Amino acid sequence: MATEEKAQLGMVGLGVMGRNLALNVLDHGYTVMGYNRSPESLARAVKESGGRLVGAGSLAELVNGLERPRQIMLMVKAGDPVDAVMGQLEPLLESGDIVIDGGNSWYLDTRRREKQYAEQGLRLFGVGVSGGEEGARYGPSIMPGGDREAYKSIQPMFESIAAQTDSGPCVTYVGPDGAGHFVKMVHNGIEYADMQFIAEVYDLLRRVGGLDPEALAEVFGRWNRGPLESFLIEITAEILTVRDEKAGGFLIDQVLDKAGQKGTGRWTVQVALELGVPVPSIAAAIDARVLSSRKETRRAASGILRGPEASLLDSDSRETVGKAHDALHAAKIVAYAQGMDLIGAASEEYDWSIDLSEIARIWKGGCIIRARLLDSIMRTYARRRDLPNLLLDEEFSDTIHSLQPGWREVVGLAQRHGVPVAGLASSLAYFDSYRTEDLPQNLTQAQRDAFGAHTYQRKDDPEGEFVHTEWLKRSP
Repeated sequence: MATEEKAQLGMVGLGVMGRNLALNVLDHGYTVMGYNRSPESLARAVKESGGRLVGAGSLAELVNGLERPRQIMLMVKAGDPVDAVMGQLEPLLESGDIVIDGGNSWYLDTRRREKQYAEQGLRLFGVGVSGGEEGARYGPSIMPGGDREAYKSIQPMFESIAAQTDSGPCVTYVGPDGAGHFVKMVHNGIEYADMQFIAEVYDLLRRVGGLDPEALAEVFGRWNRGPLESFLIEITAEILTVRDEKAGGFLIDQVLDKAGQKGTGRWTVQVALELGVPVPSIAAAIDARVLSSRKETRRAASGILRGPEASLLDSDSRETVGKAHDALHAAKIVAYAQGMDLIGAASEEYDWSIDLSEIARIWKGGCIIRARLLDSIMRTYARRRDLPNLLLDEEFSDTIHSLQPGWREVVGLAQRHGVPVAGLASSLAYFDSYRTEDLPQNLTQAQRDAFGAHTYQRKDDPEGEFVHTEWLKRSP
């Protein structure tokens, strides 16, 4: 790019994700100027671009080198760093300029920042980007939230760099202010649940089914050619084939069982509680990761606490594999149902008008939870925009009913052998609770009224006034 030309996009933050996104944008014919606090990271990005990326020595130089209205994307750590960079940019920008926060920011922070910028005539987009390093480089799923009119300015670029499927580019206008970051947060929550289900099935088939990693790789590879086809199933099959060059055997057996997390899954559960939406599948996945991190405590407990010994089944393992497939499929549907329910509740709470069919569509490619199942979810919400829960759609209710026997047997099998399946079991409990007209919380309400005079409503007058009863008879 000649020095007198202005770049079309400014990229602030040239770590792996920022650098790969910048390269992706460059590959699609746009000009990009980049800035990073670390000169080494900037130099590396310029080198990897073959000189196409123009480096800026300061934010002021970056701003001065961009076309108007300026478009600047931030790929910096969520939280205070985003506020710091936005604060430094604000006096340098002009009315109509657009700043894009592409990190995993807390959606309420995005709402606050968007309002703050709007008061200055500036436009902020909170944009969820999913797909990891590979997706950023060659086509992610992109979830933008912000001003609808301003979106038209960034739409062509986003549509060109997003993953492409038979349903179009994996990007859509999600909604105002924090809608994009909210949807990305829920995406990550579903991702946590799906990974937990897969781990539980892997564990059960190893410890009770007797399958080694090589056999499991074949199973997951076969599953990836059917209804369970997805990115996570695909990479699981590949992971299980990798040999350990250091110790021999399979590398998966040398990986320490302490799972990390970056917070978005936890946020999903916190927000769900605040909005009154049950997401037990996601909560179980978070609990499992937290418990896994307590390795030393578990090691000590394993020498004290006893349960049934996991033993290999005498029956044909192929039957168990089939039932495990059904359990995984059913739990996966439930996790998506919970996630979509949560997005719908937030959309109503904040007046975002999120199109759930479009969310399913843009998750079909590029992102971590891309899966064949999303085709059906997309069609379902296109038919019934006001569907209260995915499980109530005839296609999904029929599928769940057909999977239910195997699902129940797998959960029971795991419990009989002492193999923890918190994700599969919590998903089944959610299904059983959701389909039950009369739950035992009538007793809960009576207890609350008995010890705290919290009152209750009567079945024969469910919309009537709350009443109180003196339940506890005390001696005079």
